[in-house]
Amino acid sequence: METTENMEYKIIEKAKQLFVEKGFEDTNMSDIAIAVGINRTTLHYYFRTKDIMFQAVLGLLVQSFIPRIQTIIDQDSTFMQKLDQILNEYISLFEANPSLPKFMLGEVQRDVNHLLAVAQKEVDKDIISLMKNQLIKEMKEGKLKQVPIVEVISTFYSLLIFPFLAKNLITKLFFNGEQETYLFFLKRWKKNILQQMKALLERQII
Repeated sequence: METTENMEYKIIEKAKQLFVEKGFEDTNMSDIAIAVGINRTTLHYYFRTKDIMFQAVLGLLVQSFIPRIQTIIDQDSTFMQKLDQILNEYISLFEANPSLPKFMLGEVQRDVNHLLAVAQKEVDKDIISLMKNQLIKEMKEGKLKQVPIVEVISTFYSLLIFPFLAKNLITKLFFNGEQETYLFFLKRWKKNILQQMKALLERQII
């Protein structure tokens, strides 16, 4: 017989798959119960509402990811050096959870206040705030150009997320559906992101 802890983890993992694939609105508790192999009454014993379930799923994601970003931000290095490592973390996360970018954007469009409220219950500071603070600090110190933060963050996430959102199109049009070639492209694309961010932020040496 499974322990309560094991069952909770199993439920959260199955719920995560469904939420990420279908979104919050199109996932119901019955879907989750069926995926886990239990009845709905048993599911409600562990998680009373879909909101509580969603919070547990989002909590699992952010608690496994944000502390690693916090560790990188806390290092004694420049923002651009940190950005290299942050990109590695994001790419690893999205490779392991390829539907996650679509899910996050879908939730932003569906109900951004709900998404932020759930996330803020789990962590003191989100990744964007961590990056924003570092950027403001280095801009004030003259280490980076004065660029509106919204432009920096929008540029970074646009470059980062598009290849994952358009994976099927990219592999079909350019790589004959070959997964290995796509993964090689991602490594090259990471370098492109860093080059674009350097062009945006770093001062020209005359």
